[in-house]
Amino acid sequence: MTDSQPDTGARTEGVQPLDPAQLGAYFVLMEAVSLLQHQVEQQLRAEGGISYVQFQLLARLAHAHGPLTMTELADGVVYSRSGLTYQAGLLEKADLITRDPSPDDDRATLVTITDHGRALVDGVLPGHVQVIRRLLFDTLTDDDLHHLGDIMTRVRDHMRAQPPRSAASRKRRTAPATPTAS
Repeated sequence: MTDSQPDTGARTEGVQPLDPAQLGAYFVLMEAVSLLQHQVEQQLRAEGGISYVQFQLLARLAHAHGPLTMTELADGVVYSRSGLTYQAGLLEKADLITRDPSPDDDRATLVTITDHGRALVDGVLPGHVQVIRRLLFDTLTDDDLHHLGDIMTRVRDHMRAQPPRSAASRKRRTAPATPTAS
């Protein structure tokens, strides 16, 4: 480290930096996802009074063949257990889902979409599709769409090859050790 290079505390030894093309692609991807998600969020709040994550949960439940466990939902929408519990509580309070103990597994909670929840998904879906079509798909040719689908499927599958977040062990909070007198 030289005087002209501040110590940022970052650990970069042995880490290959991204080349300009990789860095550019990463930033463009993140910006496009953020812009799309922001517009989708605005549409969902305006037309349904729900957030993007709540829509994801309801849509997943609406297209499932029966109830899903909380773990299946967390893995499917890539959301933390505690965050999902909070969101499920809000959705249950609004009569959009029900949560019940699983008859097969004492540790599992089954989540089912209600008729009111299904009607909400059906009501916001046309506007949702319109936003996605206008912002994403209208700019793509059929060939572009094929390539994008192929690329993102490979990226997703690579990422999904890791254990799901819900499978990670929970960190236990421990009190700091207190010194003992000798």
